[in-house]
Amino acid sequence: MNQPIEFKAAISAITKPTSQSSVVPRCRIIALLLVCFGLLPMNAFGVVPAPDGGYPGGNTAEGDGALFHLTTGVDNTAIGDFALFNNTTANDNTAIGFEALVDNLTGSNNTAIGFAALISNETGSNNTASGMNALFSNDIGHENTATGAVALFSNTTGSENTANGASTLFSNTTGSANTANGASALQSNTIGSVNTASAASALQNTLLMVPLRSKTTPPAPPTRQTVLIRS
Repeated sequence: MNQPIEFKAAISAITKPTSQSSVVPRCRIIALLLVCFGLLPMNAFGVVPAPDGGYPGGNTAEGDGALFHLTTGVDNTAIGDFALFNNTTANDNTAIGFEALVDNLTGSNNTAIGFAALISNETGSNNTASGMNALFSNDIGHENTATGAVALFSNTTGSENTANGASTLFSNTTGSANTANGASALQSNTIGSVNTASAASALQNTLLMVPLRSKTTPPAPPTRQTVLIRS
C-alpha cells in the first residue's frame, strides 16, 4: 500500500542538497513546481466551461444574431437566434426565444418570452409578452401584458391591456385598458376600450365596446362593460 507523503517533507527532500551534482536538477524541479502552482486558477467558476455571452454595459447575448445591432443600450438580455436583433440604444429588455423582440429599436423595459413574442415591437415600452406570438403585432403600444399563445396578437398601438389566456384579445388593434382573463376572452374585440371579460370565451364576439374619451369628446362619463361568468 502506498504511504502518504508529507508535502513539506517532499519539498525539504528536494531542496536539501546532498552533493553539488544534484543541485542543478533539484533547482529545475523547484522551478517546475512554481510554474505549475502559478498556473492554477485563483477564482474558478462554479460551472465548467465558464459562462460566456457577457458583454460590456451589462448586456448578455446567446444565439446567432442576438443583439446584433446593439450600440449604446445597456442591461439587455437576448437568448435565442435573432433575439433583440435590431436593438440599438434601448435598455433593460429581456428577450428569450427565436426572434423575440427582433425588431425592437428604442423600446425599453420590455420582456418577451417565447417564439416571436413582441416580434414587431419597435418603440413600445414596458410590455410583457409570455407565449408563442404573444403581442406579435405590437409596434408602439405600451404597458401591455399578454400571457398565453397569440394573446393580444393583433395589437399595434393599444396600451394598458391585460390578456391572460391563449387567444385572449386576439383581434385587438388600438383598443386600450381592456382586461381579458380566460382562453379566447374578448377574442374579436378590435378598437373597443375599458372592457373586462372573465372566463373562457367571454365577450368572444365583441367588435366594438366603449372607446376611450379623447380631449375633443364631450365630457360624458364612460361606461364600463363587464362580463363575469362563474362555473
